[in-house]
Amino acid sequence: MKGVIIGKPILVLSLTLGKKETLVNFQVICYAYSHFGLIFNNILKRYTMQKQREHWGSHLGFILAAAGSAIGLGILWKVPYVTGENGGGLFFLMYIICTFFIGIPVFIAELILGRRAQRGAVGIFASLSNNAAVWKVAGWLGVISSFLIMSFYSVLAGWGLSYIFMSLNQFYKGMEPQQIAGVFDILATSGDITLFWHLAFTALTVGVVYQGVRQGVEYWSKFMTIGLLFLMIGLCAYSMTLDGFKDAFWFIFYPDFARFKSSNALEALGLAFFTLSLGQGIMLTYGSYMRRSEDIPKTSGIIGVMIICVAILAAFTIFPVIFTFGFEPAAGPGLVFKTLPVLFAKLPAALLISTSFFILFVFTALTSSIAMVEAIVANFIDLYGWSRRKAVLTSGIACFVFGIPCALSGTNWLFAKWPQIFGSTFFQTVDSLVSIWLLPIGGFMIALYTGWFLDPAIAKEEFEAGTEYAWLYRPWFFFVRWVAPVAILAIILQEAGLMNVDNFFKG
Repeated sequence: MKGVIIGKPILVLSLTLGKKETLVNFQVICYAYSHFGLIFNNILKRYTMQKQREHWGSHLGFILAAAGSAIGLGILWKVPYVTGENGGGLFFLMYIICTFFIGIPVFIAELILGRRAQRGAVGIFASLSNNAAVWKVAGWLGVISSFLIMSFYSVLAGWGLSYIFMSLNQFYKGMEPQQIAGVFDILATSGDITLFWHLAFTALTVGVVYQGVRQGVEYWSKFMTIGLLFLMIGLCAYSMTLDGFKDAFWFIFYPDFARFKSSNALEALGLAFFTLSLGQGIMLTYGSYMRRSEDIPKTSGIIGVMIICVAILAAFTIFPVIFTFGFEPAAGPGLVFKTLPVLFAKLPAALLISTSFFILFVFTALTSSIAMVEAIVANFIDLYGWSRRKAVLTSGIACFVFGIPCALSGTNWLFAKWPQIFGSTFFQTVDSLVSIWLLPIGGFMIALYTGWFLDPAIAKEEFEAGTEYAWLYRPWFFFVRWVAPVAILAIILQEAGLMNVDNFFKG
């Protein structure tokens, strides 16, 4: 049609000049131009459709993907040993309270910001804050956090892959408990083996994210999260038959005030923050794939309940085994790789239980690693216009390369003097940097921006869009504006040594 419209003046001119050949030439040109216009429009339409942001294929798919990311190793690996170190009972209750009244409001805030901007973590703050540099920092903190976590997460998950094959070979047969626990020390100090599994897990993650949101992240998260839940229910059911279940139940739920300090409440808040994947750019990115018809408050509540239920399942899976055989609940981070294999070796059907547990362990790691790499990839696509292929491969290679020092932390192959200079291994240094500083600061900025600097009309509009619970807006806004920033700031000050909460409660 454009060819005909543009051709009218030329037609008049041709007739005026009386040049027959001009009219013939014009007709040919007009015909070609009109068809070219149709072809060009089709190409442009296809290109525009490709550039449109992907959305979740279903509401259930998003819930399982988000829940899988939030559950991660934070639930299976961290919740039990941190609960054990902090005396159980009252600490676990505080963790549940912090999850619902502080974690969930920030969780909602991240989804709201993501859905509003329809971009990656950095692009969200760039578009909503008129490109203000100070708020773009919050987005970059999330991306950097995901990158750093992925670099050592893949090492940890790689050990889980190794233990699957070790369990299938029943490596613990004929070994004493000390020997079984010592196998992990051998693995951690074997740089070549650790590097192999680090590469294997990174490649597995990249392969899933490469397929995109619907065919990759959402599709595989469905299977992994559902499989994870079934495995946990089965292991928990078995643990409930053990003699130590009663002691485990009291340890998890009995509020022993004598073993609780005020600072434990801050640790509970930090744990809730970690297990909800907040401050990592993950939920900001996942929110950008949501449609406006989706119910953010309801979805966030469902995910919060799922996380608490899985945390209880994890506790009921591990603590009955520990109490049955008289082990110490506060075994620390080595609980999974050192203590549990010793316990599995003493149980009936050890091959099945041990292998199932470490499959579960890798599943939880994969659901989180997928989310972290996707958070990085989304920013490369949004900010630099990269194809998904280029963004995924670049992110995967970068995470693997930066993870090499983490994989070799137990050896003298690289950065041999690092522990003497920094007081911990490279692996532990990166873990502490993220957990103590980057995640709390990023989460604090998100709560601060949403509660104080985002237009309240936008916040209200996004909160109420697609929800049946619009009446929850006022209490949510109160928590995200006042409670969350103060609580997160308290964590930062406590960890920095600038404040000791216990001093405020001394007589």
